[in-house]
Amino acid sequence: MLQTLRSKILFYLVLTSMIGILIVSVFIQYGFEESFHSYLDRNREKKIDRVITEIEKDYRKNGHFTSDPVFGLLHEHAMTDQLYFQLYDRYGKLQMDSSNIRGMLNSLGLTEPAAAGEEWHSKTYIIKVDEAIIGKLVAIYPEGLIDDEYTFIQTIQLYILAAVCLTIVLAIVFSLLFSKKLTSGLQRLSFAANELQQHNLNVRIPLKGLPTEVKHLAISFNDLAESLAKEAMLRKQFTGDLAHELRTPLATLRSQIEAFQDGIWEPTPQRLEASHEELMRLVRLVNEMEKLLAAENPQMKLEKIEMEAGSVLAALGEMFLPLFKEKGVRLHIEKSSSEELFEADKDKLMQILSNVLNNALKYTPAGKNVTISVVTAIGGYVGFSIQDEGAGMKDEDIPHIFERFYRGDKSRDRKTGGIGIGLSIVKALMDAHKGMIKVKSKLNKGTSITLWFPKKE
Repeated sequence: MLQTLRSKILFYLVLTSMIGILIVSVFIQYGFEESFHSYLDRNREKKIDRVITEIEKDYRKNGHFTSDPVFGLLHEHAMTDQLYFQLYDRYGKLQMDSSNIRGMLNSLGLTEPAAAGEEWHSKTYIIKVDEAIIGKLVAIYPEGLIDDEYTFIQTIQLYILAAVCLTIVLAIVFSLLFSKKLTSGLQRLSFAANELQQHNLNVRIPLKGLPTEVKHLAISFNDLAESLAKEAMLRKQFTGDLAHELRTPLATLRSQIEAFQDGIWEPTPQRLEASHEELMRLVRLVNEMEKLLAAENPQMKLEKIEMEAGSVLAALGEMFLPLFKEKGVRLHIEKSSSEELFEADKDKLMQILSNVLNNALKYTPAGKNVTISVVTAIGGYVGFSIQDEGAGMKDEDIPHIFERFYRGDKSRDRKTGGIGIGLSIVKALMDAHKGMIKVKSKLNKGTSITLWFPKKE
């Protein structure tokens, strides 16, 4: 019993509702009875005041207590309200008594409203006329309720009981609906988790109609599923790309080694050097693919620090000036006129800029120029611009340069163009920094790549 979350929620909701309803109904019942008894007391006092007023009026008019209107009023209350009176003069002599009416009616076989209890209560009132005491009036009435009043109380109690029963039924119905709605989200989550366990990475939890707390949990689950799906896609793509790129050098190495084994080729130093180059290209390919996989990992954490753009350019210049001089390409570093601060992971930043600058060096012939500069910050970003006077690209190639192993220009073979994933690493690291990349290029004119990093908040 109560093994499921829904049954527990339903049980405690219904229990809480019933306790609350019973407490409220008890207070309503108690409050009503108290108010009703107070009303009866006030009403009885009004009737007694009316009798006293009538007696005083009659005494002023007639000078004695034998008036028929007074006697009729006393008997009326005795027969209808079970309110009896005994009227005494100032000497204590009984003048009128309506308390004997009940016995008379019973002896005649007639009935009248009977008291619900056997106890009676009496109260004495002094009657004065012009400040002179003329007598006293004793009011006698039952301690409890008469039948009509008791019937009225029972009717109200029945209505309260009916309202309590109806409210409990409604509480159970709404508790059922609420517990179903609440646990339906958890059931969706459980189903989605099972699907995810079965390697269905496309499963997502619909957010519509979920309670806020469960919705937050569903959003976290969907984010997790999205992350796992992305990682699976990257692994699959990585495997396919790697197999594609390994096929050619492995086939070359295989044919060369088989030629050595079959005696077709003599293992001369030149031929061994060619085989070594193919082997080293495989090593570089694996290393670059590892870097790309790390850069595209959604769980990668960046150690961001505050950096100054001018200092970054100075460090980059010291690193690359010897390489540019060796090839005969002029490297120009344009310093910024103002200090530009931004946040980035230092190692990843240098990896990004080095990859782009290496590309510029590879495709810029000797005697030409490469310029790096800090671009004026716009919209909360600081930019680095790298412009070369190399071969440039066609417009249709620009959208694809960040794809793995993409080489738009056939002249960019593996000897001049490297592995072909340097810009893919740049794109992945820029995405991790929440940065932007802007590329402009003209064929045979050169290429400009601008890298935008968020400024320090």
